Amino acid sequence: MPPKSELAHVTQLDSLQFLTAKSTHAVFAFEDSELQLEIEATAPGVYRLRCAPASVLNNDKPSARARAHAEMLLARQEPVSELAVSSIPGKQGWRLEQGDIALEIAVAPLQIGLYRGQECLARTGEPALQHGDVQADPAWRLCFELDADDSIYGLGETAGDLDRRGQSLASDSPQARALPLAWSPRGWGLYVNSLGRVEHDVAAHDPDLYELTSHAAVLDVFLFAGEPGEIVNQYTALTGRAGQPCLWPMGVWLDQAPGQSIDELHAAAQRMRADEFAFDAVRLGPPAAYGFQADKPVFEWNEGRVPDPRALLTRFQDIHLQVAAPSFPGVLAGTPLFDEWEDRGWLLADDSGGAYVFAGSEASGGKPFGLLDLTYKDVYKLWAERQRQVFDEGLGAPDCDAQFDIPDGVSARGGETGAQLRTIYPLLARQALFDAVAGHKTPQEGVIFSTDLFPGVQRYAWQAAPRVDNSWQGLAHTLRTALAVGNSGVTAQLHGVGCAHASTADMTPELYARWLAAAVFSANFSFQGLPQLLPQGFDEATRALVRHWLQWRYRLIPYVLGIIEDAVRTGLPVQRSMPLAFPADVMAHVWDTQYLLGPALLVAPVLQPGTQHKVYLPAGDAWWDLSTGQRYEGGSVLSVEVELDSLPVFGREGHMLCLGPAAQHTGEFNSARILDEVWMFGMPEHSPVVMRNKIRVMQMQGSSYIKGLEGLKILPSEGLEVKRRGAEVRISRVR
Repeated sequence: MPPKSELAHVTQLDSLQFLTAKSTHAVFAFEDSELQLEIEATAPGVYRLRCAPASVLNNDKPSARARAHAEMLLARQEPVSELAVSSIPGKQGWRLEQGDIALEIAVAPLQIGLYRGQECLARTGEPALQHGDVQADPAWRLCFELDADDSIYGLGETAGDLDRRGQSLASDSPQARALPLAWSPRGWGLYVNSLGRVEHDVAAHDPDLYELTSHAAVLDVFLFAGEPGEIVNQYTALTGRAGQPCLWPMGVWLDQAPGQSIDELHAAAQRMRADEFAFDAVRLGPPAAYGFQADKPVFEWNEGRVPDPRALLTRFQDIHLQVAAPSFPGVLAGTPLFDEWEDRGWLLADDSGGAYVFAGSEASGGKPFGLLDLTYKDVYKLWAERQRQVFDEGLGAPDCDAQFDIPDGVSARGGETGAQLRTIYPLLARQALFDAVAGHKTPQEGVIFSTDLFPGVQRYAWQAAPRVDNSWQGLAHTLRTALAVGNSGVTAQLHGVGCAHASTADMTPELYARWLAAAVFSANFSFQGLPQLLPQGFDEATRALVRHWLQWRYRLIPYVLGIIEDAVRTGLPVQRSMPLAFPADVMAHVWDTQYLLGPALLVAPVLQPGTQHKVYLPAGDAWWDLSTGQRYEGGSVLSVEVELDSLPVFGREGHMLCLGPAAQHTGEFNSARILDEVWMFGMPEHSPVVMRNKIRVMQMQGSSYIKGLEGLKILPSEGLEVKRRGAEVRISRVR
């Protein structure tokens, strides 16, 4: 647990005076202080609270650097809602209303409460707001009360409990794996809009308080009211959403193992093809496969690994495989280019003004290096242009981790240093890669692999999974991280089936089959190139199971890609935790390794040996077992027998599941007819989630009328009948 910063020269902000109000915001002043509080109706159910000296809040001409920083954090700068201000009857304070959502501000002492109707969703603790400094830099502390049964979700990656209560983390620490969105199933959430250090103390020091410490000149906090799904929707609308991948990245991947040569990887890929294990792409491992020449600002491939890049790409493309390769935004120390760019000021600098030399990393092949100063537009543009040239020559996707633990004394050309630079740097690296891969395309399709986490990370697909143990605990670890980052607004995580960086002693055929089955019902996954973790490393019965699950995976691609396409509009993740999907069902929150895959499928991975498994079916819906077709009412615990060729997956009543054909790679899909059949879970009520969706459901007089199912096989639930009338399908109950 990181130490909690102690504020010095503390001012407790209590006495407040109303100054003015307009349709979108209201302004208040603190007595005996130059500080003001501005409250904005950012969007329906969203309030923005900004506190700073009046001269800062009223600055209509921010610098170009300040504008750039604001755009890094917010995709939408202007408010799109309105508020009405009135006095609170019977006490001193004000009520700022957006329909049935209101923010109440009481004074002496200061207290801020967020309401839906008469229900208080959240309120500040005491003291509510403090201003001071930490090591002479300005800082703010804002506290919220937590009831004994309150839970807080989001805040980035965790392998433990998805409820972050009892934890403390700092946003700029790479080890914290932090993201800025937090929310409660009670119907409120918050986001601290800052590139500086933000400390989240979620009842770690005081069991009844959620304390936020923001190290910044301006306190800038967004408060959200709504169901968790609405909060994620509003948060991602505000801070940005990912574009969508094209079709081929949705296929299965194969990762190069440590110490495995390109020739050995290609041979493994050929065996996978010959043995009819479906997959679409390979991902080269570190070190960086390409980078700047030693004496010229031109990219070249690592000759020791890839002597002929064109031949490399052609070899894989000949067996219908795309290639992703690692890169990093650095220049090796001791090279003529390093010396030249140090003189130009194109590298991050130390206190003396010289280029800071980072110790060797996995990406640099263990060699010391300097980091490009991506805050400088000429350097950013050069790196993005060189990356684009590589993709234009046939590379499918980049893989780049740029979240370095940059020391406080290191600075960028624009003055960024410390926590701000640690936050900005991975953001700029990912943005530059996105510009190179997808920025020039319409629509902007493409994927960038990285494990980095930073504010706005959800704008860029895809998040790579962490390295885990090859054990049942490792399987649970990768699942929990996917659900945790999904709670934080990240759409998709690519899982590994096992990890080539860990011992394989505990990877049994049973664990391998369970791991693969869970990965099939996720955003996507990769096989590991290590022989012990490839399908051929197991017996024939296990290999048959792999083929079985890969058939399922490719049939699911239209549905999973449809979820990702929907995320462009809603911000909701592919894998949705129980608190996110069912906030009102407290029992569901306990079953925190179950999840919704999109809106239609409940998935309950098997995370321990044996075939006996329990599943909780959330209340409020009926559920259809995909394996048996049997219907169950929600709000109950079900004991199931789960063989290795099955997985507890249940369809949500009123929804449909659109499946594509089985294939060896996505190149076999017929783009004109991507779907094969449709499964119905009870009477269809919702239009299905599916890529390029043109299927629409309308209900009338107890029947459902569906357009867009021409030529598809329809599997209705028991008790329903299908009648085709030209381009329309009628689903009605059997009489």
